[in-house]
Amino acid sequence: MSDEYWIISVPGKSTPRQSYDEVCKVTGRDQLSQNYIFNIPDLKVGTLDSLVALSDDLARIDIYIEGVTKKLTQFFFHDVLDNDRNRLAENLVVGLNGVDPMRYVTDFQWDHAKYPTKQSLRNLSEIISKGATHIESELKLRSQAYNNVKQNLESLEKKQTGSLLTRNLNDVLKKEHFILGSEYLKTLLVCVPKPLISDWYAKYESLCNMIVPRTTELITQDQDYALFTATLFQKTEDTFKHKCRENKFTVRDFLFDEKALANEREKIRELETERQKIYANLVRWLKINFGEIFTASMHIKALRVFVESVLRFGLPVNFIAIVIQPTRKSTKRLRDALDQLFGYLDQSDRSKQEEPMDIPGVFSSQQEYYPYVYFKLDLDYIDMNKK
Repeated sequence: MSDEYWIISVPGKSTPRQSYDEVCKVTGRDQLSQNYIFNIPDLKVGTLDSLVALSDDLARIDIYIEGVTKKLTQFFFHDVLDNDRNRLAENLVVGLNGVDPMRYVTDFQWDHAKYPTKQSLRNLSEIISKGATHIESELKLRSQAYNNVKQNLESLEKKQTGSLLTRNLNDVLKKEHFILGSEYLKTLLVCVPKPLISDWYAKYESLCNMIVPRTTELITQDQDYALFTATLFQKTEDTFKHKCRENKFTVRDFLFDEKALANEREKIRELETERQKIYANLVRWLKINFGEIFTASMHIKALRVFVESVLRFGLPVNFIAIVIQPTRKSTKRLRDALDQLFGYLDQSDRSKQEEPMDIPGVFSSQQEYYPYVYFKLDLDYIDMNKK
């Protein structure tokens, strides 16, 4: 099957089900699509003027909610779950029963408790819009808090890993590596390129005067450098550093401080604890509110289908809405089959005109026009099989 869904509506005949059966018959011959009834309840129609005004507003709300849904999903996938498709699929669920979004679309049922149909269409659209706005605001606050902690932790952890030339050395150094509290002696740390280790052993005692013999010790090494200690009289420190540079040895500035070491390790532990706490709460929040925002998105689409169907087909309200999932590479044949089936609805044959049309309240000049009401529902951003 393809990654897209179509939501269409057509006039009901003797029974609404008759039009649905005709679609299934036409598309079933060549297996062009899978079809599902899109259940829209009886809603308050209001006046024609109110429907025309609401049509444009619903289009804007629909685009906005889709944007929030994608923003939440992308943050969940990339920032929180580190691009883990399996975990994302487990968490992108909708409704109390936790169904996947595709199943929710094909089995759509109006949520009467959350969106009472006694309310006007305008009120329903405002309830849905306000809920989406609240979710977007909360998402912004929560994502900022999480990313701040994550970035601070990554910054500290990066200092524990990089090259010996730049990384934090607190985790590899111990008190016994240094001569501490001496008025005259000082222990320095020197990064030596690994190909020059032999040179270091041969030269370090003669780099300058007043170096304590046989005091060098290999502390650790990485792919490029080895870290050594060297003990000397403090007054020769500048000369020693200069001679090291001449021999391509790098003296690291470092002051051993047990309190600073303990504080840094504690800070990392605190940040990691905070990150784990925020992470667990964030995953729960994202899971719940993906369901909320996806539900809102589908209810807005239901309102749009209802409004456009009344404007297109008139009163009394008599139409059926259908979710169609085209099979791969069949969209053109499917479109032709639907046009043949419902072409009679377009008496003016406007769909064949080259110039885009702009009929207020029915469709904008940027929207595709067909004899039937049509909306495209693109769910590729939550398709876990899509690479």
